[in-house]
Amino acid sequence: MCLMRTHSRADLTKTLAMTTPFSPPLYMQRYQFVIDYVKTYRPKKVIDFGCAECCLLKKLKFHRNGIQLLVGVDINSVVLLKRMHTLAPLISDYLQPSDGPLTIELYQGSVTEREPCTRGFDLVTCVELIEHLELVEVASFSEVVFGYMSPGAVIVSTPNAEFNPLLPGLRGFRNYDHKFEWTRAEFQTWAHKVCRDYGYSVHFTGVGEAVGHWREVGFCTQIAVFQRNFHDTMSNAKRLEPSVYRLMYRVVYPSLSDNNIYQRTLVNEVLYEAQHLRQEWLSRMNMDSSNNAHFCAPPLMDVFQHGLEGGTRDCQPVYQQGGTICVPLARVWSSPRVRALCGSVQRLREELQVDSRVRMSADGTVLILPAAADDEDDEEVEEEENVKAVSGVANNVEEDWDRELGCYGNV
Repeated sequence: MCLMRTHSRADLTKTLAMTTPFSPPLYMQRYQFVIDYVKTYRPKKVIDFGCAECCLLKKLKFHRNGIQLLVGVDINSVVLLKRMHTLAPLISDYLQPSDGPLTIELYQGSVTEREPCTRGFDLVTCVELIEHLELVEVASFSEVVFGYMSPGAVIVSTPNAEFNPLLPGLRGFRNYDHKFEWTRAEFQTWAHKVCRDYGYSVHFTGVGEAVGHWREVGFCTQIAVFQRNFHDTMSNAKRLEPSVYRLMYRVVYPSLSDNNIYQRTLVNEVLYEAQHLRQEWLSRMNMDSSNNAHFCAPPLMDVFQHGLEGGTRDCQPVYQQGGTICVPLARVWSSPRVRALCGSVQRLREELQVDSRVRMSADGTVLILPAAADDEDDEEVEEEENVKAVSGVANNVEEDWDRELGCYGNV
């Protein structure tokens, strides 16, 4: 139903202030829709067509939710070259590597071209892309995305032309580069044909809703979520090298799935925890200079009583033996981070015994550290504290959508 024929111009003008601008801005709502989908369905391989400024890729990289391969494709190589380094790992990604792998790639190419390396993806996103194609190219778009690539799911968003009269000052299309803007009926007609031709089912939704009786025009951005109705073996096939697209950028994020990174991360955590326990012990000794014993059990509240695989609970105090401080492995095992990394005391012992940076007792139950508190040791402990502080801030940082994406319009 045409909005302008069912309500007066006065009513429309009065409503404009209530319906726009959107809060959050519409581009944020579109990206958040994709993020929520990824969080729910956890696709491992995701490709975003028309990635442009890489804003959605940055959000998906931040949230991740199990993504292992994140690919962006855009026809404009200039904007890719300008923005690709925003996808590089942060310092926190190196300080605290993620559990799973992540590779990010950017390609120059067109969604209407068949590229072998784009097959086998779990999710394809086309956010405000299809309206930039010529109408005669839509059939090629459909055949390439749904027929040739055959991903597990596809998210397509596009302007709802029926909403346009509610947008203040809008004349014509919402963007100078739009070749068309579909009504809901036109969008759904195209989507249902795709489902019949390529074996998909579709669910329609959107973001940016009008208020009151204006709801009848639908969402400002209409969204179709396609799900493939058949099993496809391509998702497990070996990925091919690009032969049509041009690779512009590729980065592999540090992760614990890399054995070298895992070993380094685990040993760093163990040494940090051991040095921390050593420093605590030395501080107590300095505070009680009258105690000359070479064995000093910490106060009861500091004693770690743990249950090893055998189920017994033993007191494991730090103690001095000659010129060394002995830190029981069980005390280090009490660290939640070490436990999360390793899984068992036996595996922890085996990992440490093959690392040259770690000195242990013959039976592998005690870490041996020098008793002398030199400046270098103090600096190492301080550096580790700073590393954890920086990493903690990075892991808890709040996303600033307006700052990062403020250059975009809200429709």
